[in-house]
Amino acid sequence: MSKLECRGIGKKYGKKEALQQIDLTIESGKIYGLIGRNGAGKTTLLSIMAAQNPASQGMVMLDGENIWENQKALGNICFSREISPASGKNGIGSLRIKEYLKAAAIYLPKWDAQMAGHLIEMFALNPKQRMSKISKGMLSMVTIIVAMASKAEYTFLDEPVTGLDAVMRERFYQILLDEYADTGRTFVISTHIIEEAANIFEEVILLKKGCFFIKENTQHLMERALHISGRTEQVGEAVEGLVVCQEEIMGRSKGVTVLLEEGQTVKTGFEVTVQPVSLQNLFVALCGKED
Repeated sequence: MSKLECRGIGKKYGKKEALQQIDLTIESGKIYGLIGRNGAGKTTLLSIMAAQNPASQGMVMLDGENIWENQKALGNICFSREISPASGKNGIGSLRIKEYLKAAAIYLPKWDAQMAGHLIEMFALNPKQRMSKISKGMLSMVTIIVAMASKAEYTFLDEPVTGLDAVMRERFYQILLDEYADTGRTFVISTHIIEEAANIFEEVILLKKGCFFIKENTQHLMERALHISGRTEQVGEAVEGLVVCQEEIMGRSKGVTVLLEEGQTVKTGFEVTVQPVSLQNLFVALCGKED
């Protein structure tokens, strides 16, 4: 099985540490969700994993080979990120959509021009339009086309649904799932719209303040996360010994989010309500008070 490994990845911008000692393995044939608050280092990590940004320390390996300046390895990786068309005649904004995609094809050896054309039609894009003249949502459509048509074994998408309405977001997820079912490609998707994407993530990767925090099968993670509510003293006794991620006190009542470890359970015999937690709510519980 192919795998992409981050070994001791660190990144500094001046005195600021954007990433610290990231050890992470991405196995082929899975869809990963990369989540974290703004500034957690998600985009930086993806750019390093695609060799678009040099790490300050550590290395990224694809099947045991360092990917940096390794054209063979990089032919299997695509990082499709948010586009910000630059002004001026030499910027991305001066390119027409078809010119931008043609340039992408030069750097992506497995480029599928037929698929790119199909997606242009599906998204109702005018390939003759200049990048500077299209909406935020249309720019996201272009990034999706690059990602899908790249046919890269490891494909990273950074905020792919920014600016898309609910219908187009749903269409994107279906395109992604269809491509995954047909090819078994590996996708890593960084997004802040966690709730609607949660069901497509086989595994979740959580970054917190530039550090690796969680990498776990999504279903298993959600089975470990529970919300317990009731009278303050009853809740306190029911969750004694458990790791509490978040708590809310409302008068004489209390609600807590816990993340169970192997073999742990919420104690019975207390008048409390135990409910499952959504991935988005767990994210808020784990990261909402990190500042």
